[in-house]
Amino acid sequence: MNKWKGKSKGTILGYRIFVWCIRNIGIRSSYFVLYFVAAYYFLFEKKSNEYISYYFKKRLNYNFWTTIISRYRSYFTFGSVLIDKTAISAGLRDKFTYEFDGVENLKNLLAEKKGGVLISAHIGNFEIAEHFFADIDFDCQINLVTTDQEVTVIKEYLESVTVKRSSIKFIYVKDDMSHIFEINEALSKNELICFTGDRYFEGSKFLEGDLLGKSAKFPAGPFLIASRLGVPVVYVYVMKEKNLHYHQRSVQRKVFWKIEYS
Repeated sequence: MNKWKGKSKGTILGYRIFVWCIRNIGIRSSYFVLYFVAAYYFLFEKKSNEYISYYFKKRLNYNFWTTIISRYRSYFTFGSVLIDKTAISAGLRDKFTYEFDGVENLKNLLAEKKGGVLISAHIGNFEIAEHFFADIDFDCQINLVTTDQEVTVIKEYLESVTVKRSSIKFIYVKDDMSHIFEINEALSKNELICFTGDRYFEGSKFLEGDLLGKSAKFPAGPFLIASRLGVPVVYVYVMKEKNLHYHQRSVQRKVFWKIEYS
């Protein structure tokens, strides 16, 4: 199995080109440039093509041509989400519309004064959510648990073009497990902790469950923390729709207090 290294693909030049396009020719015109970028990855990213094709052919049972088309769309959609994220951070938030579904679950979570755990996934665009929370009078501190493997020069460049600094705090996963203390401290302040619950690192504890007809591994950490600390859990997804529109769905689920893990 291919091991994810915690880094996104791309170069500083690529990011500079897209930021220039967003600022000078607009978001939709930047999507036109993306057709060529997506074509490059579609043609030359051998490993990711292999895994994407496996997903469409073996899990969704697509035929050959539908798999080919869907593979290209995957690259294009992912690129458009990155463009949107950059555009919103660069001050173009008003170009987008946003819809909330289940926001009462988030407000009820904060009302319990225990803090809370948000579980999302590597799908959609959760990081833009904070730019729209003011629309529904939702004021809270979100802490995103993540790795810190991105190329420093790219991080610094993206920070330099950001008009409004993100209020999201980052808690970085460390080998010495000190991030657990940061998580506990944040929860004690009635803050929210956001995990991605779909990707685990080799050697870490995991849960197994059926997904698309096969057994899949999920990181145990988010579920164990919520279970042991007795904090409420909400599943949150922010999905891109047509015409620069995003839709946030928040669903609350009960936590099983005894969790068996491998």
